[in-house]
Amino acid sequence: MLSTPRILGLLAVALLLALGQLLFKLAAERLVLDRGIGALSVSFLSIPMLVAMLVYGATTVLWVYLLHGLPLSRAYPFIALAFAFVPAMSWFAFRDPLDLRYLAGLAIMLVGLYLVSTGR
Repeated sequence: MLSTPRILGLLAVALLLALGQLLFKLAAERLVLDRGIGALSVSFLSIPMLVAMLVYGATTVLWVYLLHGLPLSRAYPFIALAFAFVPAMSWFAFRDPLDLRYLAGLAIMLVGLYLVSTGR
């Protein structure tokens, strides 16, 4: 069974990955696509893009730290939580639609994660 600090760390990784995705979405909305390659290149230096890269970098460091002494097969399923966090956060931030079928699929996924995390 995974320890509480490890579980909290793995949850933090999934949340940070989701936050990074929201920041990437914000960066994508700021891209300048109709003024040439120079303007496009500069638009990749927006605050949301730079913060997203910083968040992803920090998340990678945390992930590697958590993997020390933890089997990848036990840790990696927690990344699936990002698939639940991103839609929830995008619904809140961007009012992206979520339907019942989607939520049912996420619930099944969460049951699987529970089974994986509570095994030996």
